[in-house]
Amino acid sequence: MVVNNIVNVGNKGEKIRSDCFVTLELTQAGGRVIDIQSRVEALYGTGILKLIHEIFDFFEIENAKLLFEDTGALPFVQAARLEYAIKLLKPCNKEFLLPVIIENQYITFKEQFRFSRLYLPGNTPSMMLNAGIHKPNGIILDLEDAVAFAKKGEAQLLVRNALRSVNFYGVERMVRINQYPKGLDDLKYIVPHFVNLILIPKCESAEQIKAIDNEISNLKVNNFVTHSIWLMPIIESALGIEKAFEIATASPNIVALAIGLEDFTADLGVSRTKEGTESLYARMRLVNACKAAGIQPIDSVFSDVSDMEGLAQNVKISKSLGFEGMGCIHPRQVKVIHDNFAPIPEEIEKAKKIVVAFAEAQEKGLGVVSLGTKMIDAPVVKRAQTTIKLAINLGILSENWNG
Repeated sequence: MVVNNIVNVGNKGEKIRSDCFVTLELTQAGGRVIDIQSRVEALYGTGILKLIHEIFDFFEIENAKLLFEDTGALPFVQAARLEYAIKLLKPCNKEFLLPVIIENQYITFKEQFRFSRLYLPGNTPSMMLNAGIHKPNGIILDLEDAVAFAKKGEAQLLVRNALRSVNFYGVERMVRINQYPKGLDDLKYIVPHFVNLILIPKCESAEQIKAIDNEISNLKVNNFVTHSIWLMPIIESALGIEKAFEIATASPNIVALAIGLEDFTADLGVSRTKEGTESLYARMRLVNACKAAGIQPIDSVFSDVSDMEGLAQNVKISKSLGFEGMGCIHPRQVKVIHDNFAPIPEEIEKAKKIVVAFAEAQEKGLGVVSLGTKMIDAPVVKRAQTTIKLAINLGILSENWNG
């Protein structure tokens, strides 16, 4: 916020940690007057001051008054806060970019498992720092609903820096952009910075997907990005549900559709219940569209973070409907989601028998695969192979099983 040529950027307060609050004024003379207030100044004050001067040099700021209130912010946070403050007073297209750490230079694949994706507010760095150790399949840096409107610009730079500097321990790095068309502006802050997947909220048409996909393609070319960036539209309205297959097939980069039940039930004018009867049609419509398009259907979040039994039951129902993952809003939900989406022993044993029967039929040159008195067709074999792969991926089954 700019008041009398003074800006305030960042977060502060008794419960704020791993962040900083910047008060900046650009002056006509007097050089750089910098006041650093930090509980760890004795240890890190020199490093903070050095980074501040580097950023001032980069943006050619010679005269300024800066109050830098630190609550344990890492350099990627400090840099984002100060850069945004400078740009509020001195708009420009330059970007102060920290190096991309080698731990984040990995790609992900269209058909990898996405049982869990953990939402992290895009303007709250403390939640980003250790998110990867909880081992969700993906983390979502959220630029949409989890960020207050007045903080959207700050969040763009913070998420950009987090993609470059935070070690997420190999999980799929996702960003939820804002609703189209505002989300187009978010793309330039994430596409060049090793994002793996982009979530598109409140999607209601193939045209929205194509516009976003086209902008991503342009940004990839202009920034020499060569790895695949996947898309996961989120369906959150009655119109979106009716157009689910159209959306699912709008781009080859789409790996999944997710459903957002809070907004969907609001659009219907009904209350969301744990039983989910009010959304059963929509969920099945989305699952069917995804299966027809050959992509993953992803269920909505379970919002009661204290009810682990309710979550487990919800996951089992979700799995029985054909969903292949769901969102989570607290790390404690990750293991419950994984455990209950995982194949049970009976499923694994049946899959092993099918895969073995298929292999034996191939060795004998048989065109027909049978298990006992039952004929097995290609979709059944494929599903069994997926179950085996999943069991191995989760450590339930050894890679050396005798199949």
